[in-house]
Amino acid sequence: MTDRTGSSSKELERRSRERRRRIVAHRAGSFQEAEEWDLEFWQSQTPAIRLAALVAIRRDMAAIGRLHQESEPQE
Repeated sequence: MTDRTGSSSKELERRSRERRRRIVAHRAGSFQEAEEWDLEFWQSQTPAIRLAALVAIRRDMAAIGRLHQESEPQE
């Protein structure tokens, strides 16, 4: 079975498992600390990883936009 983006449920499960293995989290005591940690984290990543993250975010936003358009009532 495929979802609205055309991905199979097995593919989504595989991607979810992979993402959970890579997740890095931090609990900040303030917005300033969170900003500093975020900057340090992204500066420590390779350019390829930063670019891949940007591409993934753009794909997710495009998929959300398509789903939002599909759910709007047609006039």
